[in-house]
Amino acid sequence: MWDVNTAYRNDLNATFSRLLDKVKVLNAARPLPNIVLQNIKESLLIEWTYNSNSIEGNTLSLRETQMVLQEGITIKGKSLREHFEAKNHETAIYKLYSLVKSDYVLNAKDILELHGLVLRSIEDDYAGRLRNAAVRISGANFIPPNARKVSEYLETLINYINTNPQGLNPIELATVFHHKFVWIHPFYDGNGRTIRLAMNLLLMRYGFPPAIILTNDRAKYYAALNQANKGNYSKLMLLMAQACERSINIYMSAIPGSDKDYQAISNIVEEPEVPYSQEYVSLLARQGKIDAHKEGRNWYTTKEAVLNYINAKGK
Repeated sequence: MWDVNTAYRNDLNATFSRLLDKVKVLNAARPLPNIVLQNIKESLLIEWTYNSNSIEGNTLSLRETQMVLQEGITIKGKSLREHFEAKNHETAIYKLYSLVKSDYVLNAKDILELHGLVLRSIEDDYAGRLRNAAVRISGANFIPPNARKVSEYLETLINYINTNPQGLNPIELATVFHHKFVWIHPFYDGNGRTIRLAMNLLLMRYGFPPAIILTNDRAKYYAALNQANKGNYSKLMLLMAQACERSINIYMSAIPGSDKDYQAISNIVEEPEVPYSQEYVSLLARQGKIDAHKEGRNWYTTKEAVLNYINAKGK
């Protein structure tokens, strides 16, 4: 029941190859300057916390999340729970970083611990514990399995991930883990935040930076999960690849001597060598056909990426 249809590879093989090549370059450039690395990690921690909590309904803005985490400020008009969600997620990220090693083996104990940190002081009766009754998910096109099957299914999924019988690459493996975990829905609350943490254990052990699902993509994200429930992983794989590429590009730009110059697509199409419209280049970015990443609602790429696409099309 865990094997997945890999028909999506027909469209995404070039994207996967590009990302895997980037990670090789990034890993070869390590260690990055410590001050640069620390600044990136702090920035991504705030973005990760803000986006993951916002997807679940937390109303703290990105700036307010930064104020809670870095300045210890209580935001007027925001609930105590929302403040706990921000601080708890930060603590869970620190725990995750402490776990990541190249030989890391996924296990239920670590997942339960991450969940316990996510819900600490919010739902202490359920924090770090598997559900023991039925749940339903608003807007989903499936009903999670019976609670009596949860422990068995979770262990079977973990074994599948650790043995990787289909030979999936790290992006594919993290995506399948993400979807199947959501399908099992092992907890009463905190499933989404926990899996968006835990999936990065799989990516980061292969040298990937943490992938962050953006709150602006919330509707697209839930639609992709629903399609995966029907066996179609194309949109979820693409969304995950785009999340990976964004973080990789941030790190790649920090490599000493890097010539990567990511700009808004609206600027790129003003270059005389670029014959495409903003709409067309944006479409290429959304489809994963060029080196690009999303910031908020805007796409960023390089002139080199567009010219490479033009040259490839001309061959």
